[in-house]
Amino acid sequence: MTQTVDLTRALLADAFDRPITYLRVSVTDKCNLRCVYCMPESGLPWLQRDELLRYEEIVEIVRAAARVGVRTIRVTGGEPLVRRDLHRLIAGIAAVPGIEDIALSTNAVLLEEQLPDLLRAGLRRVNVSLDTLREDRFFAIARRPGLDRVLRGIDAAIAAGLAPVKLNCVVMRGANDDEIGAFAELTRTRPIFVRFIEVMPVHENLGLQRDTYVSSDEILERVAAHGELRPVPGPPGNGPARYFSYDGAPGAVGVISPLSHDYCERCNRVRLTADGRLRLCLFGDQHLDLRTPLRSGADAAALAELFRAAMTIKPERHHLRLGEASSRMRAFSEIGG
Repeated sequence: MTQTVDLTRALLADAFDRPITYLRVSVTDKCNLRCVYCMPESGLPWLQRDELLRYEEIVEIVRAAARVGVRTIRVTGGEPLVRRDLHRLIAGIAAVPGIEDIALSTNAVLLEEQLPDLLRAGLRRVNVSLDTLREDRFFAIARRPGLDRVLRGIDAAIAAGLAPVKLNCVVMRGANDDEIGAFAELTRTRPIFVRFIEVMPVHENLGLQRDTYVSSDEILERVAAHGELRPVPGPPGNGPARYFSYDGAPGAVGVISPLSHDYCERCNRVRLTADGRLRLCLFGDQHLDLRTPLRSGADAAALAELFRAAMTIKPERHHLRLGEASSRMRAFSEIGG
């Protein structure tokens, strides 16, 4: 007899009474760019193929998450579009009862060509990482070419009616901070939500982070120099940004500020790594292995109980400090909503 699942049960909540409704799913640790703030140019020690969760395994974990109240899934990497046939995973997630929203975080180098299949599979929203509007700077920051492909991907997402389209820009003093105004101006004419992110410390970028850090307060001052801003609720998406807009603008500017103004009290998410660990904080060590019980025969009900158990070790907040490394964050695509 088929067991019915009561999707009206109380939401998953941590020890600090924060409802957890959002699961970020990393499908790979690999990326086709080598952004200076994210990883060494030579890359990192990649996971072996048998360490990666198969798409069917990810769907089973999503099914378990939905049983305990998760409603939003964001697919991330590394760069998720480098994993073959990603639309198959999107379709599998879309078929899970209880899942209401599926989004993608991407650098958009491969987005234009894959977007039709992703849309048919059930993708609803997209976040694009873009740190410059200049080709020469794109190569300097990403250490790979491709700005033209990224811009075509953004245009394709807007034309396809994906809403909201969010652009994530990591601001670095002396590298791209003089483009803050140009990014903000995009929101006056296009339905784009530009989110400026403070560069954060990982082991690979401590010197760069210390020397290039620009606070969200300074960023907003520079944006306001181009016109009066008013606070706005911002688009749907469960993200940590604070939003502001110019009068009459179809888009908005947001800031994500894990260092200067953390958003831990509003945290509503957990993260599934590509190798099957449930991470309870982006910048913390707390995690729970889901791959081993899954491959040992645990079903969705048993995995759901592991989600509940994990809530006892989700920390109240992170403790990032300027110039101090977080060893846990492997990619900036893990940030933002």
